[in-house]
Amino acid sequence: MIREVKTENGLVRGLPAADPRITSFKGIPFAAPPIGENRWRAPQPCKDWDGILEAYEFAPISVQDTPGLGTDIYCREWHVDPEIPMDEDCLYLNVWTGAKSADEKLPVFVWFFGGGLQWGYPAEMEFDGERMARRGVIVVTVNYRLGALGFMAHPEITAAQPEAPANFGNLDQQAGLRWVIRNIEAFGGDPKNITIGGQSAGGGSVMTQLASPTNVGAFQKAIVMSGMIRSPYSSDYFLGARDLNGAEEMGKKFIEFLGVNNIEEARKLDAFFIRDKYAEFRGSHGMFGTVVDGVYTMGDPLTMINKNKYNKVPIMAGNTADEFLSFIPAASDEEFKEKVQKLFGDKAEEFLKFEEAWKKNGNNYALVSGLECTVKSTFLNNEANGNENDCYYYRFAPDIPGWDNPGTFHSVDLWFFFETLAKCWRPFVGRHYDLARQMCNYFTNFMKTGNPNGEDADGTQMPVWESYTKENPAEMVFTPDGSVPRVEDSEFIKFLVKVMGE
Repeated sequence: MIREVKTENGLVRGLPAADPRITSFKGIPFAAPPIGENRWRAPQPCKDWDGILEAYEFAPISVQDTPGLGTDIYCREWHVDPEIPMDEDCLYLNVWTGAKSADEKLPVFVWFFGGGLQWGYPAEMEFDGERMARRGVIVVTVNYRLGALGFMAHPEITAAQPEAPANFGNLDQQAGLRWVIRNIEAFGGDPKNITIGGQSAGGGSVMTQLASPTNVGAFQKAIVMSGMIRSPYSSDYFLGARDLNGAEEMGKKFIEFLGVNNIEEARKLDAFFIRDKYAEFRGSHGMFGTVVDGVYTMGDPLTMINKNKYNKVPIMAGNTADEFLSFIPAASDEEFKEKVQKLFGDKAEEFLKFEEAWKKNGNNYALVSGLECTVKSTFLNNEANGNENDCYYYRFAPDIPGWDNPGTFHSVDLWFFFETLAKCWRPFVGRHYDLARQMCNYFTNFMKTGNPNGEDADGTQMPVWESYTKENPAEMVFTPDGSVPRVEDSEFIKFLVKVMGE
């Protein structure tokens, strides 16, 4: 087994994972600490070290609100440790490899965690890469800066460093990816067979990387889990990129809120003071996020992808059945009709003929998965643009046990994706483990070849998962009864997908 590796900056030593055939390397630096003068700068080169770096533990998480203090569902799921180490010095990554020698050229998966670009960390227990590594994929999880420290823009920053005026958290992700390209061969990986993936804001980050012209040839496949967040009843994108001028104005207000006069003074402030002030600030001003800076990001990522301005690789994307459902709020049928007329214009009557349009929950009409519609619309646009990269859609819809009766809530599929159910408190039973095994098989097959299909652990062929096209709207539904392929969109979904693509 590979237990010791020479990276570009020095030697690192890992530990056997729970399965001793896998080695885990935790806390490898991929950039200089983003502190002092490096605060609000693109990640800088990492310095070499002497001796052997013992990569045995996760590095501190990015500065953010202390996890594990609430009673919400995520504090029950994985944000369970309020004492987890946290530091502004946070640009580290982790590697799980099952390679026995450096010449194996195993496929590589690079993971970006979610959390609204405000929270989250690679040390979350569901992100254990061991199960994927057992399937012959090297897993790399990358940390990045969050919130005000990762995404603030300001006119002084733009003037001083026009080559990287914003998006420092996204640039951290990119720096981690580039470190992988330069170093992963020593871990037994193939730098020309890299899949990037993420969920929620991590999935949005994958789209940002897909749409960046600075990433040409950097990766060969992409997985977007619950990251294409748009409603068919609105033109707004959740986690969409904002314009640089507006972001700079918000940054000016935040610097004033911190009680300093300029960026130089702000770089001398304690990182935790900035964190706490930002927690107050975002309540009335909103959150910092990805910015259209004209260098790394040329436009809203989802818009850029739909305009065919992105790095064209095979894409796998989908959503859970219950997350972020879209609807039209109305106090009466008449108000509903009026809103539909404004939304759909000459297509309003067609919309109102659908039975699904009149189904409601309280005063919320026409409930539908906006994520599903967005993914399918994006895939059809990709096809219409003449691209040949395969696109695979999935819907996660099994039963999720627990006293809280949570449904398929946002992020619950991560336990299945990484096949880490045994770490969860929920009373999962055999069928859940079977589904997680199949899901992990499908996704790792995609990482290897760009095609998810193959055999299950017992040698039997798994249900065939076909790519999603106009003539063949195929999807894989992960159900209480296992993986079930379907090739049929309802007329209501077809209508919304078509309208969103126009």
